[in-house]
Amino acid sequence: MSQANTSNSHMIPAHDQILHFPKGGKPSAAPNEWPIWSGNNSKNEDEGGNLTLPDLDPGRNKVLVPFTWWVQHHQEADVKAKAQNGQIGVWFAADDDILKHAELIEQGKTRWPLVAAHFPIFRDGRSFSTAALLRDRLGWDKEIRAIGDVLIDQLLQGARVGFDSFALRPDQNMDVALKQFDVFTVTTQNSWRNQRTLLSA
Repeated sequence: MSQANTSNSHMIPAHDQILHFPKGGKPSAAPNEWPIWSGNNSKNEDEGGNLTLPDLDPGRNKVLVPFTWWVQHHQEADVKAKAQNGQIGVWFAADDDILKHAELIEQGKTRWPLVAAHFPIFRDGRSFSTAALLRDRLGWDKEIRAIGDVLIDQLLQGARVGFDSFALRPDQNMDVALKQFDVFTVTTQNSWRNQRTLLSA
């Protein structure tokens, strides 16, 4: 089991592979190209005391930034340029009121290649609601990634409510994770992915 983003204290730890499970597709693993910036690092303050984008490891030019940071900085030239180049995505904290910012998220549809929802601890299920709201109420049709304290046990529920990629916690086994979606072949509730299974009598 390997780890990514654990050497920098201002980055949120994540597995070095991403589990992708697109709607209508099959699960697969791919390298994690999106480090997750926590937004908490005084080294990245400008002369006015404002947080600037972090310095990334060599070879990396993409970053997920906190949505609260985006709200404050999305009009800045450097941020606009990186977003235009597909180098910035945003992640939502569990307590972010995304419906309050529906207009900004609507603008983000043309700027962010993906968005993510953060699980501060695996027992906190608020980010499942974030994914569902993004799909059902806000019409987000691109990638939604689960980040933070994401365990294998959360994959099936996450896939049903709207997540189509997962940055698992670094200690999780990717081989085991990839098999989770074959565990249940019958569904009893409708979901973002499909209708419930109709069982013949």
